[in-house]
Amino acid sequence: MSRTITILGSTGSIGTSTLDVVAGNPEEYRVAALAAGNNLDLLCRQIEQFRPELVSVATEEGAQAVKSRFGSSVEVLVGQEGLVAVATHEAAEVVVTAVVGAAGLLPTLEALKKGKHIALANKETLVAAGHLVTDLAKHKGCALLPVDSEHSAIFQCLNGERRSDVERILVTASGGPFRDKTREEMAQATLQNALNHPNWAMGAKITIDSATLMNKGLEVIEAHWLFDMPYDQIDVLVHPESVVHSLVEFVDGSIMAQLGAPDMRVPIQYALTYPTRRPAQYKRLNLLEASSLHFRAPDLDRFPCLRYAYDAGRIGGSMPAVLNAANEVANALFRDERISFLDIERVNATVMERHDVLGNPSLEDILSADAWARATAREVAQKL
Repeated sequence: MSRTITILGSTGSIGTSTLDVVAGNPEEYRVAALAAGNNLDLLCRQIEQFRPELVSVATEEGAQAVKSRFGSSVEVLVGQEGLVAVATHEAAEVVVTAVVGAAGLLPTLEALKKGKHIALANKETLVAAGHLVTDLAKHKGCALLPVDSEHSAIFQCLNGERRSDVERILVTASGGPFRDKTREEMAQATLQNALNHPNWAMGAKITIDSATLMNKGLEVIEAHWLFDMPYDQIDVLVHPESVVHSLVEFVDGSIMAQLGAPDMRVPIQYALTYPTRRPAQYKRLNLLEASSLHFRAPDLDRFPCLRYAYDAGRIGGSMPAVLNAANEVANALFRDERISFLDIERVNATVMERHDVLGNPSLEDILSADAWARATAREVAQKL
């Protein structure tokens, strides 16, 4: 019997990889709805191949273009209303949340209210409002199934284990394109340099976050909420080969790791088929070819964004949402070549310093803090 899914962010790297998994297993999945942004050409090809009942796009102009091509054969909605409609589609059993940034928060909450299981690739949702999301998932009996390779690895290592037996979680990081660069070299880094990730093919925003190690910081906060682990028991290991996707150390000294080729389709498929596994034809890891694996501690002096994320997580309340929003703005300004690479961390630090933290924030508080942080980040960036 097939499982019906919807995808938020169908034209991004996770969305296209998810649809690749679906295409390879047509008897296993049915796609009921897709939400995309402005990549209409790709969306139209997805509509032709997967025949969803509903799609969402970013603009009214985009909606008219899709309607003119497909007529009444597919319903087309726009913006936040469309994202929520895709997330809450009546037929959906699993919602793959792969939109970038805090835009994924409201659709994810609405999907949980409707009792949908979430295949989570939008880490910013848990960073901004982890307490709200996890409480609602628990109340509704919904699974939060991690799609990020690191969190999928931890999830797999914890299967069947008692959480009280866990000593710490070790989240691996490739180190990004600047892992061996000096601060002086990073100060001169171009956008193209930062987008040249050595191991993974990802969207531009995530690739820049990988270059600053902010992506790993956001993943630490996500791991805190997904696995109910204190920050003092979550460590980051730089692992340049990206073969060990993460590890769990237990109280008896045993360390369990999940290894695999760097291919996002593997954790995506596991999230979609959990608690079972299905055969896959993706490239396998050959340990004889891997030869050697290296690990080292991250350098928080060269990559302070990782430290900021730990600080924000430990402070809690509205601070993680503020850091996330500031970083989204700074990341976008760098991609627009309006600030330098090291200005990203300066914006993040300054916005955090200016924020008056709200404890146990409501959704309204989080959205307000998010808006304040974005405005403040733009103001700070203008003065750099």
